[in-house]
Amino acid sequence: MQTELSKRLGVEHAVFGFTPFPAVAAAISRAGGFGVLGAVRYTAPDDLARDLDWMQDHVDGRPYGLDVVMPAQKVEGVSEADVEAMIPESHRQFVKDTLARHGVPELAEGEAAGWRITGWMEQVARGQLDVAFDYPIRLLANALGSPPADVVARAHGRGVLVAALAGSARHARKHAEAGLDIVVAQGYEAGGHTGEIASMVLTPEVTAAVAPLPVLAAGGIGSGEQVAAALALGAQGVWLGSVWLTTTEADLHSPALTRKLLAAGSGDTVRSRALTGKPARQLRTAWTDAWDDPAGPGTLPMPLQGLLVAEAVSRIQKYEVEPLLGTPVGQIVGRMTAERSVQAVFDDLTGGFERAVTRLNRIAGRA
Repeated sequence: MQTELSKRLGVEHAVFGFTPFPAVAAAISRAGGFGVLGAVRYTAPDDLARDLDWMQDHVDGRPYGLDVVMPAQKVEGVSEADVEAMIPESHRQFVKDTLARHGVPELAEGEAAGWRITGWMEQVARGQLDVAFDYPIRLLANALGSPPADVVARAHGRGVLVAALAGSARHARKHAEAGLDIVVAQGYEAGGHTGEIASMVLTPEVTAAVAPLPVLAAGGIGSGEQVAAALALGAQGVWLGSVWLTTTEADLHSPALTRKLLAAGSGDTVRSRALTGKPARQLRTAWTDAWDDPAGPGTLPMPLQGLLVAEAVSRIQKYEVEPLLGTPVGQIVGRMTAERSVQAVFDDLTGGFERAVTRLNRIAGRA
């Protein structure tokens, strides 16, 4: 599964795997793909440095990258406390009432709320980059539009390729105009923040819009046959995220969540603003239903919603309150029916790709 882009980056397969788990990212690179570590949860630079040190020791010299969430427009002088103060008390009460209805226990006195969605903040994302550029990363991806121009220049000065996600051809053209090297065409089926255009339509549209820039197809891809389809549509690789959540190397810290993912069908996800304030595909739960209910207060814009629900999400996850327990995941969850190693996923991808190419060659009279 090689393309011009995979050869340029020195990887065997044009499979780019996004994950928040260092062990998964390293395993993807070792398996011949390109592991991309998500940085948004790292609010302390030392924590990111620790995990990048670990990856350096476990990728066997293979290339890898980093994914950040950095707004293109800089907002001066706004702290997390300033943002917190904008959250209405009525929304805080709604969170309390929803948790109380489901009997979610409080955190222990003095216990931190856990992960907070602060990676969107300018100073946090730049701190992540200050750490990352001390490591031999080969790719910097941004999940929130084109990175600021100085960041693109800084990456290019270190020989690092820059990519960004796009949900439309219009967004993709903006990335090309900003001097980016790769566009990730993320379709409606994808987990996390995603747009409204399906991958089968979006991939060729974006490919045509930004040619000759390489495009990675994302959204609903989890088999080798789908990889072959993406390349047939003009992509130079695929960007996979959800499929790694149920790998044995993943560290979800929740057997209950893993069970829910393995039992879910492709129709058991929903695009909801409940997690961050922007439409993000995730498991449909009583939590997403509560926020999407017209009788409720409605969600707040990003980043207010993420800060509002941070402690609640931590409590739901810690106590594994199954009706409320969820995670960002794409429609490919319907194919995720058993825990497998990252290498087993790659074996399936390469086998399916070979079957698809053989079938097409037979149809074309070449076999």
